[in-house]
Amino acid sequence: MRILVVEDQKKMAEFVKKGLVEAGYLADAVETGGAAESMVADNPYDLIILDVMLPDQNGFDTARHLRSDGYSNPILMLTAVASTKDKVNGLDAGADDYLTKPFEFDELLARVRALLRRKSSAEKIPILRYSDLEMDLTTRKVAREGQAISLTAKEFSLLEYLLRNATRPVTRTSISEHVWDIHFDTESNVIDVYVNMLRKKVDAPFGRKLIHTVIGYGYVLKEE
Repeated sequence: MRILVVEDQKKMAEFVKKGLVEAGYLADAVETGGAAESMVADNPYDLIILDVMLPDQNGFDTARHLRSDGYSNPILMLTAVASTKDKVNGLDAGADDYLTKPFEFDELLARVRALLRRKSSAEKIPILRYSDLEMDLTTRKVAREGQAISLTAKEFSLLEYLLRNATRPVTRTSISEHVWDIHFDTESNVIDVYVNMLRKKVDAPFGRKLIHTVIGYGYVLKEE
């Protein structure tokens, strides 16, 4: 699951983003409503955490623009003002939930999980499948040939990205942007290390490769 954090206070944005990543989500962060609209146009975000007070346009207008542009996934709005009027304005603008600052991160995480569960229930597609490999996005369980596979949070995110792009080669740069961080050092061999760890769990025990290297490009999840 990929989440966009729209927050102009850098410390707050990094705090939320770090917590989401540690919880096993993919997360990006931007500082303005305009940047958020551009990111959403180019990326399939499952949820947006949107602050009301932004330097270019407020969160209400940003939410309206996103909805009018066709974004239908959950929006969780953040504000330092706890008035009923602001909450009503946020919900009327297209927000699905509202959280007042300051907040405990555990509460934010609980709101995120609830909104994503609601989204999955509405879509009735909480499971990604390819060949004999299956990933349940709600329970975060992975299995192949019916056998459970235990993955770390980062391995899960990497496999999710490969599954969402099954049969389509993805570059190391796109992996770094979606699974790690938009400023990730693409010269690092961390991606290759994690792919190898994933292969040991997803491919090696089953005798048939699904994760393949595309020389000079990146990786692809496909049957041989």
